[in-house]
Amino acid sequence: MPLKDALQRNLPPIARWLGIEITDASNDRIAAEVVVREEHAIETGTIHGGAIMAIADTLGALGTIVNLRKDQWTTTLESKTNFLGPSPVGTTILCESLPLHRGRRTQIWQTTMRNEAGKLIAQITQTQMVLERS
Repeated sequence: MPLKDALQRNLPPIARWLGIEITDASNDRIAAEVVVREEHAIETGTIHGGAIMAIADTLGALGTIVNLRKDQWTTTLESKTNFLGPSPVGTTILCESLPLHRGRRTQIWQTTMRNEAGKLIAQITQTQMVLERS
């Protein structure tokens, strides 16, 4: 089974609720699409910043997970989001998460989100802590 299909099949419930569709996955890149729904939106009809952050957190975590060894797991240690433009209900957000650092104890992933026209709407950098199962 391709990695993208395995990740899609095992998404956590919040990621399924958000409508994350994995479009590509490797140890070096996680790509996804999300159609902005009314449930994601604020009163102006654009996606809520928390939804953007949750999508990015999921993708960065998935990128880390595919790089872990057996008996390791991960949790988000830090996340920084720059909101750069709106994404109205009905638009598709194209997401790409790339590793900036893959160390023994931490990984840093940067997620870029663009609308269908290619306009940058958010840039998220997160640090994932790598933990050992005991």
